[in-house]
Order: sequence, then structure tokens, then C-alpha cells
Amino acid sequence: MSQLTVGFIGLGIMGRGMARNLRAAGFPLYVYNRTASRMTELADSGAVATTSPADLATRCDVVITCVSDTPDVEAVIDGPTGVIAGMRAGTLVIDMSTISPQATVALAARINAKGGSMLDAPVSGGSEGAAKGTLSIMVGGSDVDFARALPVFQAMGKNIVHVGAQGAGQTVKLVNQILVVGNALAMSEALLFAQAGGVDVTKALAAVSGGAAGSWMLSNRGPQILNRDWRPGFTIDLQQKDLRLVLDAADDVGVPLPGTALIFQLYRTLQHAGLGHEGNHALVKALEQLARIEINSNPS
Repeated sequence: MSQLTVGFIGLGIMGRGMARNLRAAGFPLYVYNRTASRMTELADSGAVATTSPADLATRCDVVITCVSDTPDVEAVIDGPTGVIAGMRAGTLVIDMSTISPQATVALAARINAKGGSMLDAPVSGGSEGAAKGTLSIMVGGSDVDFARALPVFQAMGKNIVHVGAQGAGQTVKLVNQILVVGNALAMSEALLFAQAGGVDVTKALAAVSGGAAGSWMLSNRGPQILNRDWRPGFTIDLQQKDLRLVLDAADDVGVPLPGTALIFQLYRTLQHAGLGHEGNHALVKALEQLARIEINSNPS
């Protein structure tokens, strides 16, 4: 059993699976979630529920946060009952949320000033990867902190890359999200074209998935589209939050991202239709509305 005592804050669609895998790997685990009922399952498997991020931090060598957006991370780390209020000297804070790179650097400075250290380590791989422990993890921070955290990362992911200094992990995650939504749009357009062209979309998907056009998005979300299964591995609302971060960061560095901006607007139409809770592959619905065609794997 590892000597590191780990705390996990945020037991949402990603955090639940990640925390389960830490416990399964033998780490002594403390958990906190704003909705306390979500801690019950982890407590039943041997984790210890806590009353606040500060309470959790008093007990842990490593504190992981995985929450929705920049203000949420700032609240759980630097709020009145946040991690900084309870952490000990030498505590390593690992933020695995997707937030602003600039906010990450500012939070890291506050943690460093209190005698702790920080890694930003956002993830990719959806709820499936979180549950299976196969996430891709992109890490920003010092070499020493990365080496210390590596056994913790290995319990949650398979592709673990130290990409640079504090804030670099978040920047690389935004690179990832540009590619994710670009693949989602290409998949949506391709399947819609197949439907309109009169071919069997199931066979079309099987024919192209293993070749140069193949991608994780196509293999994992294409079948869901064909089955009209909109259960989220990652919701539209969360995807939009990430795209807002992408576009803000691109504006800061003066880079044009016309394709990503278009996808942001398409997702916005789906949010206005009340579909923000659906999986990000429901992007195809925006194109279906434009074409007045619905993809159907079982035509009558």
C-alpha cells in the first residue's frame, strides 16, 4: 500500500471513477463533495468522508481537485474553507479540472506561498476512461512534483505526459479540446452525408473506422449516434465551458480558431434547445436540424 495519503474533491461524472481507482490501487483515500450523498459509495469501499476541503487537506499528503469550472476550483482551493486553509507544509495539490491556464498559475502561486506545491493535470478519455483507469493525463509543474505524483496518476490513467511548467497542462488540455470537437464535427458531417446518400450508415461506419479516417470519437461516439443514445461521456454544457476557455485563450495569444468558434455556436443552439445535459456527440443534432434529416441506423 502506498505511503501517500490522498484526498479527492469532486465526485462528478469523472471524479467518481477516478476516486474509485485510487481506492482500488490501495491509497488511503479521503473524499469531499458538495453534495454529500455522493461520498457514500466511496465511504462504503473504505474511503473517509470529510466535511470541507480544508478538513480533507489537514489529513492528506496529496489533494486532488476535479470540479467543473475556474470559479469552482478557486472556491475549493482558496475559499474560506478551501484546501489552502487546511493544508500542511509540503502538501501537493493536483488540479485535474479543466480551467483557465492563467487562473492555474495564479492559484499555484498562492499554494506555493503557503508552503505547498501544485500540478495542473487535466484529463481526457471521458467517463469510460475515468471508470477504467485509462485516462490521458497532461501534467504541468515541476519535475520533482511530477515524480512524486506519478504513482497517483498511474492509478487513474495510462497515457501520462509531463508537458511543462505550471499552467502547461491546462494549455495542452485546450489543444486536446480543439481536436475533440473538430473530430466531433467531422464525424457528424460524415454520418449525415452517409444518411443522405442512401447507404447503410452502420456499414459505412464499420468501413471507415479502421482506416485513416478512424478516431476515438468515431469509434466510441459514432455507434451512440446511430443508436440515438445521448448519454454523456462528457456533456454539451461542460464541452461549451471548455470551448469558452479555448476561445478566450486564443484571443489572448491572437490565434484565429474559426472552426472551433463555429462549433461553439452550434453547441449554443443545442443549449438553447435544452440539450446541454446530453453527450457532446449530440452535436450532430445541430446539423440534422439544418438538413431536416435524422440519422437512422434502422430505416423502415
